[in-house]
Amino acid sequence: MLIDDYVAELDRAVCGPPGPKHDLVVEARDSLLDTAEAFEAEGLDRAEAERRAVEEFGEVAEIAPGFQLELTAASGRRLGMLLFVSVPITVAMWSMLWRLYPADASAWLDRPDWYGPLSRLLDVLQLGTGLYGGLVVFALSRGARWIRRPRLAVRSMGIMVWTALPLTGVLAMVLSFAVDAPNSLESLPALLANLVTSAMWGLQLYGAARCVRVTRA
Repeated sequence: MLIDDYVAELDRAVCGPPGPKHDLVVEARDSLLDTAEAFEAEGLDRAEAERRAVEEFGEVAEIAPGFQLELTAASGRRLGMLLFVSVPITVAMWSMLWRLYPADASAWLDRPDWYGPLSRLLDVLQLGTGLYGGLVVFALSRGARWIRRPRLAVRSMGIMVWTALPLTGVLAMVLSFAVDAPNSLESLPALLANLVTSAMWGLQLYGAARCVRVTRA
């Protein structure tokens, strides 16, 4: 069927999250089938009806950029919402654990002078990442009428995540080894917290990689 061939070509021409991509391709197929059926009702045979439907819908090269723009925005909204929700949760989780299982207070008296500023930098970096994700979500939804190049917003967010997460990990390790202050954090809460953090970081890196990839399409 000509429509099936057209839809398959359109599917190969765009990339993005599987769910939204499937919905867009199915919507295009349904629209083509409805148009072909309308032409058939006017007396055309099936092959000619499908040819006319495809011709009226437009060449894949003309249609694909609009579809890709929507898929790019969908990727950005997903990553932005993930950052906006997961980053504050991760920060709050670790803050609560340190309050529930504090370290020996006397050991903190010998901490280096740069420890405080570096700790605040880590907090700003983490919360700034989450805030930027929220801003991108707003820009790609309610603020879409004012943003001229959403592709750049999505791409910048992906690059930011790939830059910020390794830096966050390095800062966290430096702070962990800078002070010899054993804490009372039990093994099970520590294991669960690390699993949650790793899962969040993995999802963020995956979403960032997809955002960079779709903005190249």
